[in-house]
Amino acid sequence: MERISVKILNRSHHPLPSYSTPEAAGMDVRAYLPDGPVTLKPMQRALVGTGLHIQLPTGYECQIRPRSGLALRHGLSIVNSPGTVDADYRGEIGIILINLGEEDFTVNDGDRICQMVIKQYSHVKWDEVKELDRTKREDGAFGHTGIS
Repeated sequence: MERISVKILNRSHHPLPSYSTPEAAGMDVRAYLPDGPVTLKPMQRALVGTGLHIQLPTGYECQIRPRSGLALRHGLSIVNSPGTVDADYRGEIGIILINLGEEDFTVNDGDRICQMVIKQYSHVKWDEVKELDRTKREDGAFGHTGIS
């Protein structure tokens, strides 16, 4: 497993993002709500701060993903999932939460609200052609292989 060094500025009073288990891919990130809790009604969304600012190495991104337990038990998700934090962004990382559940959900200061995964990426150099190589699948999409 590769380990990279990432600079982080933590303006909250919470611990840095951390892995819950030794082989976890994502680090838990906590809400930073100095003005008090945020309650989301069903289908309501809100930008929730983290107090975190990062400086990623060139060629890396930070992906923000929902926490599966919150999604299953409460319908809490992230609108632009996965969210991307680019290597040249230096502002506070904010999480756009949405309540897809049937009941109000309150986010409290310090709650673990999402996961953060740091990934390497590539830039594309387009090679424009007149046609693409043929495959068995061709243009079959959205359910073309059935359900059983």
